[in-house]
Amino acid sequence: MSDEFRSHGAALDDEGLAAALDLAKVSAAQLWAVLAVETSGNGFYPDCRPKILYERHVFSRLTQQKFDAQHPDISSKTPGNYGATGPHQYDRLNLAVGLNRNAALQSTSWGLGQIMGFNFAQTRSVDVEAMIKRMVESENQQLLCTIGTLIEGGSVAALRAKDWANFARRYNGPNYAINNYDV
Repeated sequence: MSDEFRSHGAALDDEGLAAALDLAKVSAAQLWAVLAVETSGNGFYPDCRPKILYERHVFSRLTQQKFDAQHPDISSKTPGNYGATGPHQYDRLNLAVGLNRNAALQSTSWGLGQIMGFNFAQTRSVDVEAMIKRMVESENQQLLCTIGTLIEGGSVAALRAKDWANFARRYNGPNYAINNYDV
């Protein structure tokens, strides 16, 4: 198993939470509602790697379907076929990294807020590699990335208003209701 994405798994602390709440201008309950849905409120697996979900349909799109025929399990226009949740997702990510590292990292959701790598600019990171370093570093950094995405992506207003359906649509996409993200 590669140690590339492993760290000490530094947990969210009071200072990190306060900084995030100050930036987002939401209550702790509103923010925890999002984090509970996305990752059960924990940004790391027990092996100290950030929680991830590799999305093969994003990889397919970012690579112009170049790998769909040869590697349909990790590159397909069709969403789904995620396999087991948990650390197994790194097996899928590592296969994709071997084909196209940048596209693979952008095709993965990371950390507490499950922020897609292609949203690196919204996290105020210079590139996807910088965003991933922050995700590996600590839950404080994961939360700041999440808050950056909420603000830059425009979903923070819906969160502040407790407009859960609008928030879920903006944060999780148009198919949010399939997974009851708004509930």
